[in-house]
Amino acid sequence: MNPQEAAARAQAAADVARQAAEAAQTYADAAAALAASAMHAATGVGIDPFVFRLSIFVLAVFVGYYVVWSVTPALHTPLMSVTNAISSVIVVGALLAVSVELARNDSGPIWARILGFLALVLASVNIFGGFLVTQRMLAMYQKKK
Repeated sequence: MNPQEAAARAQAAADVARQAAEAAQTYADAAAALAASAMHAATGVGIDPFVFRLSIFVLAVFVGYYVVWSVTPALHTPLMSVTNAISSVIVVGALLAVSVELARNDSGPIWARILGFLALVLASVNIFGGFLVTQRMLAMYQKKK
């Protein structure tokens, strides 16, 4: 496969990903508008979408905290593997943010590339560190020689 075909495929994949992200944002906005209109109908007072999304984020932080800390020690290794899988999705998004604009020779916003590169570095550290921790935890369960 020559570089032009690879760039065209990367561009097509980026377009599909962008369309999926826009559709997801549309669905999220529709859900926020529906919740806001339900709140307005129930109380007569509107709710700001920022406050709605912030409250969902805060609830997700609390739920995540209690889920992670309630896991028994025997299940920490599978939990680390799932965390590594989530980080690999972040790496794919970061690679798209960093490289797609470069493949098109487009001078896109530099801050998007910088944030994409930072996400790529941090997610890579998380993935490799998670694998090291998982390997060390699995070694604890092996018989000593």
